[in-house]
Formats: sequence, structure tokens, C-alpha cells
Amino acid sequence: MEGNIISKARGLRKRSTSSERLLWEKLRNKKFMGLKFKRQHPIKFEYEKIGRFNFFIADFYCHQMNLIIELDGPIHEHQKEYDESRDEILEANGLRVLQIKNQELEDINIVLNKMKSVCQS
Repeated sequence: MEGNIISKARGLRKRSTSSERLLWEKLRNKKFMGLKFKRQHPIKFEYEKIGRFNFFIADFYCHQMNLIIELDGPIHEHQKEYDESRDEILEANGLRVLQIKNQELEDINIVLNKMKSVCQS
């Protein structure tokens, strides 16, 4: 299963959206607050309700801050329950999730300030 999830993550990196590419340019190579971010990174978690491990692929992940950044494009309008469940599971596993709508990236500085505020809290 792990090999399959890694292949899926690689495929997602190759097919990044324009929003993902825009934010990645600001995050890569520790450009943002000196923090190391990974993109399309598999997050392994234990799901207590079913007693087994599973994976989510985070749009962006910073281990140092236990922070996941999820960009919400149009598809997320149709999967709100899934997103809420995912966030609940990730937060129960000690991770923080920051949702950013693609429209917010029209002013990247507002997004970066929002991220900075989360990282400093």
C-alpha cells in the first residue's frame, strides 16, 4: 500500500494545479520563515474507529510545525464532509490543518501572512 501511495503522490506533484505551483514557489527551499515544506506529501495516520493505518496526501506539509496546508479548489465544494472528516482525523493525530481557498491566492501576501500567523501561534 505504501508504494502505491508514494506513486500517487508523485503523480500529483507532476500534475500540480496553477494554485499549487504559485504557493510552492513561495514555500520551496525554505523561503517561507526558513521552514521546510514538502508538497503532495503522504501523511500516515491511525484511524481509531477502524483500528488500522491509512494515508492522506497533504497538498503541503511542514513537519517542524506539524502543519498541513490544503488548497481548496472547486472540487472541495462537492466533498465538504470528506474534508471535515479528514481534518478531524489529522487534528486528532496532532496535526494542524490550514485551509486556503484558491481565490485567496489572488493576493499571495494575504495568504503568507495568514500562514505566518498560524505558524507563530
